[in-house]
Amino acid sequence: MREARKRLEAGLRLTARRLHPEDTVIRIPRPDGTSLSIGGGRSFVFIAGPCAVESREQLLATARKVKEHGAVLLRGGAFKPRTSPYTFRGLGEEGLRLLAEARARTNLPVVSEVLDPALVPLAAKYVDVLQIGSRNMQNFPLLEAVGACQKPVLLKRGFAATVEEWLQAAEYILAAGNPSVILCERGIRGFDPVTRNVLDLAAVALVKQISHLPVIVDPSHATGDRQLVAPLARAARALGADGLMVEVHPEPESALSDGEQSLSIREFAELTAGLAMGDS
Repeated sequence: MREARKRLEAGLRLTARRLHPEDTVIRIPRPDGTSLSIGGGRSFVFIAGPCAVESREQLLATARKVKEHGAVLLRGGAFKPRTSPYTFRGLGEEGLRLLAEARARTNLPVVSEVLDPALVPLAAKYVDVLQIGSRNMQNFPLLEAVGACQKPVLLKRGFAATVEEWLQAAEYILAAGNPSVILCERGIRGFDPVTRNVLDLAAVALVKQISHLPVIVDPSHATGDRQLVAPLARAARALGADGLMVEVHPEPESALSDGEQSLSIREFAELTAGLAMGDS
């Protein structure tokens, strides 16, 4: 195992802590002129919002409530990469417009997934952080496109990717000229159908040691079950992660995407309050 770790670290040029000992802090501007910081152990951030932007009413209601209960960044999918082509695949540019409106009304920066290099300029017009989803972690033209964009990038680990592949994907973005990358562990594919994925907390601890980039955890996709989100969120914080990305919906039972893993507003409030109590 030690030899494998040495080989992994030796292959990293831009993401390696040995070459960049200080933690990278990603700063994301807010509409009011202030900025949000992620990384460096300064704070534990909450990124929250619906899996998919479904309507103006749904998004604005969620944005106001997640901000009220501690979220500092609003997530929402406008373009959804779904396993089945017959399921809801997002509102497209209209979803991006709604995210921009929610930002203006709440002062929350927004993050949304981009699926194709051709869509990067469009997404960059509306959002503050470009997300690379699990399915696109090794879409190298897309990685280079967001690397050239100069917007912060949230890079999710592929559901079957090794730690080395994940960090090398980040290298693509940095090598293209963009130093602002946030890594997100969202679970890797296992064999047990009771949980959606397997949250790899060992990988989070390892990456925090060998890379200077901030690392957040997505317990929603890791579990596929809202009842399991809070325990894994507590574990992620105890491990030293820089924050959480969770799915929140006003009415999870009627969500058009990933309702089973989405927290209600009440459950999100309980989660953030519980983690805040751990600070005291």
